[in-house]
Amino acid sequence: MSFYRPKSIERLNQTSSVSEFILLGLSSWPEDQKPLFILFLIIYLVTITGNLLIILAIHSDPQLHTPMCFFLSFLSFTDICFTTTIVPRMLVNFLSHKNISYAGCLTQMYFIYALGNTDSWLPVVMAFDHYMAVCGPFHYVTIMSHHHCVLLVSFCSLPQFHSLLHTLLLNHLTFCDSNIIHHFLCDISPLMKLSCSYTFVNEIVLMTEASAFLVTPFLCTAFSYIRILITVLKIPSATGKHKAFSMCGSHLTVVTLFYGGIFYVYLQPVSTYTVRDHVATIVYTVLSSMLNPFIYSLRNKDLKQGLRKLVGRRKPQAAPS
Repeated sequence: MSFYRPKSIERLNQTSSVSEFILLGLSSWPEDQKPLFILFLIIYLVTITGNLLIILAIHSDPQLHTPMCFFLSFLSFTDICFTTTIVPRMLVNFLSHKNISYAGCLTQMYFIYALGNTDSWLPVVMAFDHYMAVCGPFHYVTIMSHHHCVLLVSFCSLPQFHSLLHTLLLNHLTFCDSNIIHHFLCDISPLMKLSCSYTFVNEIVLMTEASAFLVTPFLCTAFSYIRILITVLKIPSATGKHKAFSMCGSHLTVVTLFYGGIFYVYLQPVSTYTVRDHVATIVYTVLSSMLNPFIYSLRNKDLKQGLRKLVGRRKPQAAPS
């Protein structure tokens, strides 16, 4: 006499968890690999160079030792780390080696979420700085002191348990049958789709806790700019309005670019995740980090002047005749 055993239970008992994954990358066509390698190598070099120049310009020019530039230098540092967690692995993937170990995959996912959390909260403190500059200028120097700025940056780095929680939950899943990830990085949604374990808890946590961590900083940023807009509209001088909008314009561009990509990818059920989401992922992981230095430096006259001074100091001077 035999008893029926569900296929999923049979599969779990007969197979063991995988020891490595295969990242398919952006394209499976061999002729696409070298052009993609060159493209993302250029993007990576531009990202590193641009963000390093921002950091060096801010720290070498005393006129740029302001709260906003302090936050911007920390954002540039985070963007360098964020991009380095993703792009070098992509470049290796384009050339030949598509395998990544199980531990390496979870490690990459942890740092992507950890640095992504920091990147999502930094716009909040930058928006708060703008809010104090426009809505509370008489208290700005006291509230945005260096000590308070350091505390705010430390606050941006605190929500790391969000990344740790998802990594630990994913580590308890069993992966069998297929180890092929249809993505260019180790992300939680494609990994859960590969698992043959019960992922209901993971999906609930992703749709609740992760959503809160994404929506909360966005709402805080939006609230700050709504208050700024209300205050700016009350300014009688057209010059004053232009100056206020110019100060906030670059930051709003960065916020829209970053949160737009994140919301498109993560605020949806895991079952609906498709290859089309790769484009949105590239926007908030790679392109956003590359464009930040250009967006901020083009709209900030003091920063542009600081960059000119930095580049001017490093030009070789002609030898005296």
